[in-house]
Amino acid sequence: MEDWNEDYEEALDAFVIWMKDAGYTYYTQKSYLADVRQFLDSLNGKELGAVKKLHVVSFLTSVRERGVSDATRNRKHASVNCFFKALAELELYTVNPAAGIKKSKTEKNREPVYLDESDLQRFLSAVDGKYKDRNLALFILMSYMGLRVGEVHTLNLGDYNVERRTLRVFGKGRKWRNVPVPEDITPFLDRAVEERLTPWRGKEEALFISQKGRRLSIRGIQQIATDTFARFQQELPEAQRRAYSSHKLRHSFATMLLRKGADLRTVQELLGHSSIQTTTVYTHITSREKEEAMSRLQIRMPQL
Repeated sequence: MEDWNEDYEEALDAFVIWMKDAGYTYYTQKSYLADVRQFLDSLNGKELGAVKKLHVVSFLTSVRERGVSDATRNRKHASVNCFFKALAELELYTVNPAAGIKKSKTEKNREPVYLDESDLQRFLSAVDGKYKDRNLALFILMSYMGLRVGEVHTLNLGDYNVERRTLRVFGKGRKWRNVPVPEDITPFLDRAVEERLTPWRGKEEALFISQKGRRLSIRGIQQIATDTFARFQQELPEAQRRAYSSHKLRHSFATMLLRKGADLRTVQELLGHSSIQTTTVYTHITSREKEEAMSRLQIRMPQL
């Protein structure tokens, strides 16, 4: 990798300041910076003011040719687009060469992977170990209240209102939403609060604490989920095991709600989606439901 010239370093520093001011999470900042550095390296020292749309398209083409998915290619495009948008807003440059480039077409109709209610109960039964109460509570928040991994990570003690049985959730786009806590879930949350690990810092407000005494990280939650899903599927032949992850618990929550007759608008609010179009991905129909629908037909065929 070539040494960064002063123009790049100034632009990168400005980009970081812009992202922090805009409220981007640490993880988003980290991934966007990595993408932008990769793009800048592809410029071979070209001045940012001389970058054209062709250079951005060339970069995106090269990453696709290296075998990345369309979704990853689109994320890298979003990173570069955000970078030039920041520089324009900070009045360092006036042109955004990444604007107007079409996204790659991803598979829109792919059904989300989820667990049905019986599988979900078996998964929660697979939660075990020294920190069982904590881990069970965070999985319940994702599977029966629809929280994202990052939202579980940012929860503070003060976000749980015991009297009103509500949870204040800080979601995407720096938006807050209040989610009702079902009565059956309350004992598990109460237990998690009672058994909360002692934080390393006395003023730590995180609801979920790691064994090191810090706020439980997103990566930590994902690893706990990976280990639990492995136990959940350990008796299945390898060919039958599915690629479950912590986010699949949120998929399960949305699927269960819609199957119970909840309207799409309510599910959108509970999930914290800014657009109802995002929520429609959960309106998938399973093969079993298709078979049940077809079995209701009264078929009268002529004799062969």
